[in-house]
Amino acid sequence: MIRLLIADDHPVVRAGLRAVLESEPDFAIVAEAATAERAVELAAEPGVDVVLMDLQFGPGSAMNGAQATAAITARPGAPRVLVVTTYDSDADTLPALEAGATGYLLKDAPPEELAQAVRAAAAGRSALAPSVADRLLERMRTPSAALSARETEVLGLVADGMTNQQVSQRLHLSQATVKSHLVHVYTKLGVDSRTAAVREARRRGLIR
Repeated sequence: MIRLLIADDHPVVRAGLRAVLESEPDFAIVAEAATAERAVELAAEPGVDVVLMDLQFGPGSAMNGAQATAAITARPGAPRVLVVTTYDSDADTLPALEAGATGYLLKDAPPEELAQAVRAAAAGRSALAPSVADRLLERMRTPSAALSARETEVLGLVADGMTNQQVSQRLHLSQATVKSHLVHVYTKLGVDSRTAAVREARRRGLIR
């Protein structure tokens, strides 16, 4: 029996996941969490094999899903974390996978794909949404053209309308470092402005 913890701030989503997963004879839903912090607490208790983790939680949670994943997987004997979210940009996938997520699935995945991903995660195997797997493979094929996690983070904040100064304050970087990251981004994307960089990155699915 694979024991599951569902972490999502939307009750309807939790109910939907529960309905799908409880139809599988080898799954048992042992807990639910509406905040990332609660997910970390519950995952530390015995009896959880796989955590189904959303990435974005509401204002009641100070942590996001990637941070919660890092906190969970840092413990010895931790359960596996399978991210189940609506976001598939590099800005979302890279932090989650770097935090230790075993798998990454989108919420529009068919029920049978979700079940397979849970079983794979429980066995310690990777389970990735096709769009995520394709982009990770592309990053491996052309590493010189791939944005780093930090470059993706900087560009994502620029896309949100932040100035270099605001980005430097948010990420605790010097403005010179922010500018350096953007120069590298421009080179990799083949553009020469912030607006063009954001447009091209969105076209490639690198940021939301």
